[in-house]
Amino acid sequence: MTTADSPLAVALVVRLVAKPDKADEVSNFLTDALRLANQEQGTVVWFALRTDMTTFWIVDAFPSNAERQAHLEGAIASSLLANADLLFDEPLEILQADVVAAKVPR
Repeated sequence: MTTADSPLAVALVVRLVAKPDKADEVSNFLTDALRLANQEQGTVVWFALRTDMTTFWIVDAFPSNAERQAHLEGAIASSLLANADLLFDEPLEILQADVVAAKVPR
C-alpha cells in the first residue's frame, strides 16, 4: 500500500532513554500503553520498540495533523511527560514526520 492508498499522512517518532533502574518499568508502561493507543480512533498504527537495555522508541502514524495533535494531548503522552523526571535519563525526543511511504494491513 502506498501513501496514495494509505490512511497515513503524518507520524511521530519518539526516543525514550530510561534510567537503568527504571528500564523494566518503562517497558511495562509501554506494554500497558497499547490498550490506550487501541482506544484512539486516529492512531492507525502504534509501535513500542526497544533497541537496547535502556533505549525505547514509540513510532505511530495518523491520517492528519489533527489526529496526531490529539494523540500528543492524550493519556499516553500526558503520563510519559508527568513521569519523565522519574523514569528517563534524557529528555524525551519527539520528532514529527511526514509519511513518505507505508505498508499497512488492509
